[in-house]
Amino acid sequence: MGDEGWGAWLGPAAALVIGCCLGSFYNVVIHRWPKGQSIVSPPSRCPGCGAAIRWFDNIPVLSFLLLGGKCRHCRGAISWRYPLVELLTGIMAAGLYRAFGFTPSLFVFFTFGSLLLLIAFIDLDTYLIPDVLSLGGLVLGLAAAALFPHVRWIDAFGGALLGGGLFYGVAWGYQKLRNQDGLGGGDIKLLAMIGAFIGWKGVLFTIFFSSVIGAAVGLIVMVRSRRGLAARLPFGPFLSLGAISYVFWGEKLTAWYLGAL
Repeated sequence: MGDEGWGAWLGPAAALVIGCCLGSFYNVVIHRWPKGQSIVSPPSRCPGCGAAIRWFDNIPVLSFLLLGGKCRHCRGAISWRYPLVELLTGIMAAGLYRAFGFTPSLFVFFTFGSLLLLIAFIDLDTYLIPDVLSLGGLVLGLAAAALFPHVRWIDAFGGALLGGGLFYGVAWGYQKLRNQDGLGGGDIKLLAMIGAFIGWKGVLFTIFFSSVIGAAVGLIVMVRSRRGLAARLPFGPFLSLGAISYVFWGEKLTAWYLGAL
């Protein structure tokens, strides 16, 4: 492989490693933040026996594989979520580097993707989306649109209004018709944040994509759990998946869908 070939892979490889390392920290945030615990102190510990995790047992993905998915001290099982979050963050970083290079858009969309990942896994665990992530992300998205050219500011502002307003309208209508909550306030704020980062077109794509995938997964959950419509399923992960899918493939998937019609 020539110098040019190595150069084409060096950046994404570095992004992959950095992303995996950041994913290790994201695991701490996902585990501790909903409990109101510090994300800085104490250092990482086994949730089973409380033993401190040494640095050589805390290498992203690799340590999990070498330890066979078990704590070195108590041999208790380590959740698959830890290497998954690390790997997803690394792959996202590498993919964004390939798509945007070392540009402001790389950092904007990596920040966006990181927020989506944190929100998705916290929502899976708690059925709650922290306002500090969704509303904080909304502010960051609007600021990024004003400072960088990844999306026009007017599109970001319109996307935030469309995302938050549309879901608020749906939630209000559902509550009036059924006299019970349908969409949570966290989903409304999340979609507003999504609109701030990727504009109104991204909001429409995210709603369609997440609804299709969410309906399919929801049907499977209802059947397997045998609880029917009573089965609970957080919608935040599907919105997050739809939004990051738009960043990578939104225009191509939209063009393909419209062409198929």
